[in-house]
Amino acid sequence: MQITHDEQKSLAPFQWLKKPAVDGPPAQRDPKVVERVSQMLKEIESKGLDAVRGYGQELDGWSGELEIGAAELKKSGDALPADVRTALEMGYERTHRFASAQREHLTGFEIEVAPGVAAGQRYVPVSRVGAYLPAGRFPLLASAFMTVGVAKTAGVPTVVACTPPSGEHGAHPAVLYGAYLSRADRVFAVGGVQALGAMAFGLLGEAPVDMLVGAGNAFVTEAKRQLFGQVGIDLLAGPSEVAVIADDTADPAWVAADLLGQAEHGPSSPAALITTSEKTGRAVAAEIDRQLETLATRDIAGPAWRDFGSVIVVRDRDEAVAVADILGPEHLEIQTGDDDYYLQNLTNYGSLFLGPWSTVAYSDKGIAGPNHVLPTGKTARYNAGLSVSRFLKPLTYQRVTEAGTAALAPAVERISAFEGLAAHGATASVRIDRIGRTSGAFDSVPDALREQL
Repeated sequence: MQITHDEQKSLAPFQWLKKPAVDGPPAQRDPKVVERVSQMLKEIESKGLDAVRGYGQELDGWSGELEIGAAELKKSGDALPADVRTALEMGYERTHRFASAQREHLTGFEIEVAPGVAAGQRYVPVSRVGAYLPAGRFPLLASAFMTVGVAKTAGVPTVVACTPPSGEHGAHPAVLYGAYLSRADRVFAVGGVQALGAMAFGLLGEAPVDMLVGAGNAFVTEAKRQLFGQVGIDLLAGPSEVAVIADDTADPAWVAADLLGQAEHGPSSPAALITTSEKTGRAVAAEIDRQLETLATRDIAGPAWRDFGSVIVVRDRDEAVAVADILGPEHLEIQTGDDDYYLQNLTNYGSLFLGPWSTVAYSDKGIAGPNHVLPTGKTARYNAGLSVSRFLKPLTYQRVTEAGTAALAPAVERISAFEGLAAHGATASVRIDRIGRTSGAFDSVPDALREQL
């Protein structure tokens, strides 16, 4: 959702109460990051676990055991306050319930496309998934629910998780408890690029994973980009971003709080207000300044709002939809008197939050149910967030009988001859010769199509 200079020009017809101070995207690929990640992955691939351990010592100061044992994982919740533990259990249960409903609605099918010709589809989970569970300055405790838990709900047989080492037990206890609740098969205290490399190259006593998932910093994201192709990935997530569409029915204090709630993810996290009311826009901007005065994370949220925040005034709801679809935000809140209109007409967003009671943070923590690994940087134009379906391969199949050959082979023979692909045509010809050539081979073509032809 980074608003570039060119995009500001395309949005020029609208009234801007605040434009981003930084011209261009905040998450441009740093050539130094690209080079460093490339060098690390090459060394990890060539030197194996020794390189993984070396980077763990160098970058994380960790020289202990890499794997978190099953017993340690099971008792990780004991180190947490009771209310935090209960909240995490609630988050896992809600996320699992929603993912289970998604899985139930993904059903295989088989249809008869012509007499004697059946075609179908079945959903098969990938075999092995590697999940990265970030645990930096602000550990994201629901990450395991969204990655490990959803993969297991999809039926993935083996899910390995890595999280940066910290503390005497090797990793953050709340992150470990989330992994335990989510049914991770194995968990390792390995962070950053070395974690993704270890899972992709099969260096942790497991075969190489088929897919890497989970959020992380610029180095983690770049590692996923470079490993894509050797393994599948969920998506390339940039800085967290939020947009709110609000009209004169919205509470400026609530809108301001929700914008700052995502801005505190990092100093380059964009936050945008799209409003049909100039009065509301000015009130929200004033509220943000007021709330920042006492916000404990103002050193993060303040620069994010100053450099990447924006307030855009539009004339009506149609223009609000047009602007929001240009921005394509990761999180999009709707606080208006006509929320259903936006639900029916918006097309580019990671996840939608309808009504003033639906703050992003509910989903952030896994309490609302839907997955919170979402597309950023306008990739919502063509991509969706992580879900059960991402871990499932919709595999197709065909079953043709001898009778069905009469409906298929002559057409394949004709097309292949026109293309000049003799061997293709021969595969149909040998079957025609076996059953004998018959007239009426194209009788199964629908009459409507015949008329078009």
